[in-house]
This record gives sequence, structure tokens and C-alpha cells, in this order.
Amino acid sequence: MSEAYDRLIDDLAAEADALDGVVVGLSDDQFEQASPADGWSIKDQLSHLAGFDEAATTAIVDPEFFVADLERRITEGDDPIAGYTATGRQMTGREVLEWWRRARVGLIDAARPLDPKARIPWYGPAMGAMSHVTARTMEAWAHGQDVRDALGVEPSISHRLRHVAHIGVGARAFSYALNGMDAPTIAVDVVLNAPDGSQWTWGPGDAADRIEGDALDFCLLVTQRRHRDDLSLRVTGDEAQRWLAVAQAFAGDPGGGRAPLADSASLPD
Repeated sequence: MSEAYDRLIDDLAAEADALDGVVVGLSDDQFEQASPADGWSIKDQLSHLAGFDEAATTAIVDPEFFVADLERRITEGDDPIAGYTATGRQMTGREVLEWWRRARVGLIDAARPLDPKARIPWYGPAMGAMSHVTARTMEAWAHGQDVRDALGVEPSISHRLRHVAHIGVGARAFSYALNGMDAPTIAVDVVLNAPDGSQWTWGPGDAADRIEGDALDFCLLVTQRRHRDDLSLRVTGDEAQRWLAVAQAFAGDPGGGRAPLADSASLPD
């Protein structure tokens, strides 16, 4: 388990580094360029990553403070997303990039010595350390996709997509609950074509309901970076259809998803 956890942390660092390589040479004007998320610039995307990487570190090193602060935020209606965005908008793009670099290094340093089974509080349900780091990897990839879309850069495709897909599968019951739906009782097999030509699978292996296709397409769907109509997933069964209608790999309120590409030149949040 510790070796798998170490590799996971290395993958978080690598996914962040890959995005860093996309934005490192941007001009001030490019940092202000609109991203597919309505009202968010590239700089806002990086501010989001920086703020939540800092929060993820706090959840590790001072969980009691994190929980108390979360309770305060709920009581006062203090939205951390809006707060981190506002903070970033007071900075230059280069300053936000440096903020994110410090935040992600701090997170990796805090997470690496953890017992992989340690429980970490978060904005949704508390998670094990493995899931906590996986969630940050998913966020780096998903918000990185928004940046790449804004710049016309190809997606980040590597073995790290498995982490994004895994948390998307694991969040199935959470997605139902967020949307006021009964918890799932029917198994769904997920069979994805990995970048290296192998297959990644989840589920019992003989479920009547199935989702099949490329790992990239599944990851784009569960992070709500593409509308299902723009993907080539093969879906069998009513329960699999019901899941994909609300699939959400991230914590927080139900996402609005994205409009089909044919309907708009942009991708509304």
C-alpha cells in the first residue's frame, strides 16, 4: 500500500507539472484569457487549484481547524471558491502561478508521510489519504483541461487518467445523493481503453449495465468537461444511463455540466 501511495503522490506532482509546462510561458494577457468555465479566466483556474491545494494541506496538518472553518463557512455562507477566485484576481498571472506552485509543493510535503489509510476531512465526505490525493490529482487534471481548452492545447493523456476515472467510479453514490436520487442498488461495469492499449475495469465483470469506451472520454464526462453527446462512450442499461446523467467526480453542489459543442462555440460552466 505504501508503494502505491508513493506512486500516487508522484502522479499528483507529475500532473501538476504537466499543467505548469502549459502555462509557464503565458503572457499577462493570456493568463486573463477566458476559459470554458463561464466567467473564469485561465488565472482563475490556477487560483482555484492553489486555494484548494492549500485547504487540502490544512485538512492534513490541522484537521480540527479545517472542520471548524468548514462549519463556519457553512454557517456564514462563505464560499471558498469565490474567496480563492477573488484572491487570485488581486494578483498577476505570474503571482498566481507562484502561489499554486507553493501550494502544491506544500500539499505533497504534507501528504507524503501520511498513513495511506488515514482519514482526511473535506468539503464532501471525509476521505482516506489515498482518495484525498487522488481527488487533488483529478482536480489538477480537470482544471488543467479547462486551461488546455482555452489555449487550444491537446488533453493530458497518460496512465494518470486512471486516478480520474477511479474517483469518478467511486463517487457514483455521492453523485446520486447530490441530486436527490436513491442510492444505486444495481451494479454497473466500467470497461475503459487505457492510453497504453490495456483495459481498466471496475465492477463485478458480469453486470447487465455497462459503460465502455476510451478512458479520456469517461474522464471528460465524470469531471463534466464535455457533454455526453460529444463523447463516444457505449452505454448499456437504464441504470448506467441514469448514472451518467448525474456523474460527478468532484465535491460540492451538482455541476451544471457543459453544453454540446455543436450548440456553442464556448463551453458554459
